[in-house]
Amino acid sequence: MSKTYITTVRLTITALFMAMNIALSSFGMPVPGGHLYLNDIVICLAAILLNPVEAFVVGGIGAFIGDALFYPAPMFVSLVTHGLQAVVISLFSHKVLKDHPRLASGIGVSVGAVIMIVGYSLGRAFIYSTPEYALLKLPFQILQAVVGAVVGMLLCWKFGIRDLYARITRSKV
Repeated sequence: MSKTYITTVRLTITALFMAMNIALSSFGMPVPGGHLYLNDIVICLAAILLNPVEAFVVGGIGAFIGDALFYPAPMFVSLVTHGLQAVVISLFSHKVLKDHPRLASGIGVSVGAVIMIVGYSLGRAFIYSTPEYALLKLPFQILQAVVGAVVGMLLCWKFGIRDLYARITRSKV
């Protein structure tokens, strides 16, 4: 197996996840009182599979580009918050509790959800200069974080995307 093949495959997978993040951060599902964005699913799934640098590219830069194209006000908040979220999930998934990868990724997505909720709440309070607006959107941030974490974990572990990723990259994840 050539190193060029593995590098090309990993680059392609990272780009695919990044494109999915951009697409899903571009529109939200209407829910009573606001919108639910599904890009956290992609961020959580990608961060469980990829190394921290690739996870940052998918989470931070992907969300930044999605916001820059469609809703630029919070794009730097997205870069930092989703980037940090993805790196933390990836570090937990690959460095902590190596003998228990499901537990490690579960802890990672939980910590990542807290990072996303706090990051966006502080970011909204700063961008819109009103903590009340951040509190108003807090339930939607919590819902988005929980949906992203749960569905990302299900896709990875229950639906076998982690095994598929390992076969494609011919590596141990």
